[in-house]
Amino acid sequence: MTSITSILITGASSGLGAGLAKAYAAPGIHLVLTARDAARLEVTVAACRDKGASVATGLFDVREPEPFGAWLLAQDEAAPLDLVIAAAGVSAGTGEDDMPEGVDLAAMQIRANLLGTIHTIEPLLPRMIARGRGQVAVVASTAALRGLAYSPAYSASKAGVRAYGEGLRALLRPKGVDVSVIVPGFFDTPMTDRWKGPTPFMMSLDKMVAAIRKGLDARCSRIVVPRLLALGQQAADLMPAAIGDRIVRRFRFHIDPGH
Repeated sequence: MTSITSILITGASSGLGAGLAKAYAAPGIHLVLTARDAARLEVTVAACRDKGASVATGLFDVREPEPFGAWLLAQDEAAPLDLVIAAAGVSAGTGEDDMPEGVDLAAMQIRANLLGTIHTIEPLLPRMIARGRGQVAVVASTAALRGLAYSPAYSASKAGVRAYGEGLRALLRPKGVDVSVIVPGFFDTPMTDRWKGPTPFMMSLDKMVAAIRKGLDARCSRIVVPRLLALGQQAADLMPAAIGDRIVRRFRFHIDPGH
């Protein structure tokens, strides 16, 4: 197996992206990290450099394909990427009044979560295919397995990410490029802190990062953590729609906009 020395991670200023960056940081590892928040990204960068990694950074909004795409190609030219982790993501939700999210919030989540993933991966695929090696990881969610009543657009965005990753994997494996589809449940991050409601099978960020890192190192096709939550979501999807709808309505939450 080809060793991994050059890694791109989006959303590296906090949460899963920052956690994975720190987990991979070590002497001989080159990290390419991007996010929108310069101050928070710098905290991650400092921690990674303290562990001996070399780090290149860029401040980009993954919703915008340019100049992000040109920057990605320049980074790959300087240090060909072995692993690409599209971890940037956002959530919104219906709020306390249970009204629909509206066009702006719904579209924002689709652009950031689904299109942001596509904008991260597509520019790099021709180079990875030409090299005949590499690994891509997309971050979906257990919300991708059965739409959540109080966050339909988030669920849709993550379902799109999951389907995109599954399709890419089937397409790219014969070309030497592996794809891992990550399906995490609830874990301790600032994004989860904004969700006011049940968080079944909640995990610490460190445990989630360790589980995902283990799966990525093994080049697993799917990394589902925790499995019990995913099984519950899949069971709700297999039930008659009326029963499944009643179940997901019970997991009522809202997003705290002021957090």
